Amino acid sequence: MTATPDLSTPRLASPDLLRSVFRQHAAGVAVITAQGEGPVGFTATSLNSAAAEPPLVSFGVGTSSSSWPVLAEAAHVGVHILGEHQRDLAATFARSGADRFAPPTSWRTGPEGVPVLDGVLAWLVCRVIARVPAGDHRLVIAEAVVGDPAGGGRPLLYHQGRFNALRD
Repeated sequence: MTATPDLSTPRLASPDLLRSVFRQHAAGVAVITAQGEGPVGFTATSLNSAAAEPPLVSFGVGTSSSSWPVLAEAAHVGVHILGEHQRDLAATFARSGADRFAPPTSWRTGPEGVPVLDGVLAWLVCRVIARVPAGDHRLVIAEAVVGDPAGGGRPLLYHQGRFNALRD
């Protein structure tokens, strides 16, 4: 026997409803970076593997984000998978107005001039192939060019508005 969902108090679709529903969804945490006049970056929980052949990823970025003007023009982006030890880094890149690349953030200029963060579980440099309008966001689709999956540790998760670690 399957449980029947309680439909006694459905709510009409709204931004608040969408946020409330997705607070129930645990997501991996990534930081997306790009290079303009200076480095930019933001914390993303919308990262997806879009295709294996060719190797494509996708992520959403708000058009009101301080990073958007650079991402709107960038030919390449960095994609960084954060580990559970990087809650502070995730918070830094999520904070509006923060100098995200100032110490203690450790990074270097990587392939294609993209900022690459140190100490992450894995990273990719990707060539942007599309920016698709999606409401107040853009869905960026990018093809992996080079990367490193060799960082050790467990992934950082985002759930119920907080950064969390996996539990066994």
